Amino acid sequence: MKYLLLQMPMLLLVIVGLFLARRYLGLPAWAAWGGPVVWLAKDLVLFPLVWRSYDDRNTNNAHSMSGVQGRAVEMLNNSGFVLVRGVLWRAEVAGARRPIHKGEQVRVHGSRGLVLLVQPDDLEDFRGGGGRRWQRNGSNCPWEGSSP
Repeated sequence: MKYLLLQMPMLLLVIVGLFLARRYLGLPAWAAWGGPVVWLAKDLVLFPLVWRSYDDRNTNNAHSMSGVQGRAVEMLNNSGFVLVRGVLWRAEVAGARRPIHKGEQVRVHGSRGLVLLVQPDDLEDFRGGGGRRWQRNGSNCPWEGSSP
């Protein structure tokens, strides 16, 4: 229903514009009638592709990034960029006890619009204290230094 309501104003503008063009510019009748038909056909073709974005009931995916692990691509004092699921995101440090260094693992704790709220991913918290720590100078960091 929302899709239809959002498409109606433009459809009305197309109809009015085509009939004004018919009256004052001599547009053929088939074009004045065909324009709205083509416009409606476009909506019928596109609706199956975009209906999920107009569905208010589908809220289970709203915070799907929460809990996902990523990597800082620069030092984050308050904000910066992180790589999560292969995509570069703007991020803000949420309640961190310290800055996040370049190459350090982060965990997404939420979002504010298109900005991810991240914290350092302390491996002890998630592996019961037995996780390996990477050195910050990159000497044994798998994503920095020379390639294999």
